Amino acid sequence: MSAEHTLKKRSNEEFDSWSKSYDKSVLQWLLFDPSHKMIVRELGDAGKAHILDIGCGTGKLAHRMITHHRDARVFGIDLCESMIRSAQHHVVSEPRIHLSVADSEHLPFEDATFDYLTCSNSFHHYPNQAAAVKEMHRVLKPGGRLFITDGYRDNLYGYLIYDVAVTTMEGGKVHHLSAADFRKVFADAGFQDVCQTIVRFPAPFVLTRGTAAEP
Repeated sequence: MSAEHTLKKRSNEEFDSWSKSYDKSVLQWLLFDPSHKMIVRELGDAGKAHILDIGCGTGKLAHRMITHHRDARVFGIDLCESMIRSAQHHVVSEPRIHLSVADSEHLPFEDATFDYLTCSNSFHHYPNQAAAVKEMHRVLKPGGRLFITDGYRDNLYGYLIYDVAVTTMEGGKVHHLSAADFRKVFADAGFQDVCQTIVRFPAPFVLTRGTAAEP
């Protein structure tokens, strides 16, 4: 069994046990809700866009996006089956949200399928982050937009939260990129017009956005 497979298996087991209390976590207020609101604002007028939410968890961001963009279709994937079951329970009456179990490094979609791709607060769990971003680029249409939010660890506050506390609690199974490394990973995958917004309170996070180049 490869090291990457082992990390994914452990992460899956962790989220399986967390799925029942996930929506009640203080992280919803500290981090998840602020980052979700920012992503929805970034989408602007999405119209009839096809949106893929990677690491969709219990479906909160997917539901928020479809609430604000009524003509869009949202596809959510997560590696954890328990998270997808929770998400399906939350959006059972919403036919424009489509959920499935899938791996961020092996997305089950054709090339150039989506107009927008979102990934909120799960990227630090991906063992091969560069491969994941390249896969994201593959399934975006040329000119499509990628938005990733994750913990900002480039100041002392963020370092203590993410590099010390979170990494210790997760047994070293996570890796938060610096803002500069995020920009490099985007550029190496073929994204253009890469830029970032940093939020420092209540929990610091960075939004990195980029536009998929022509193949």
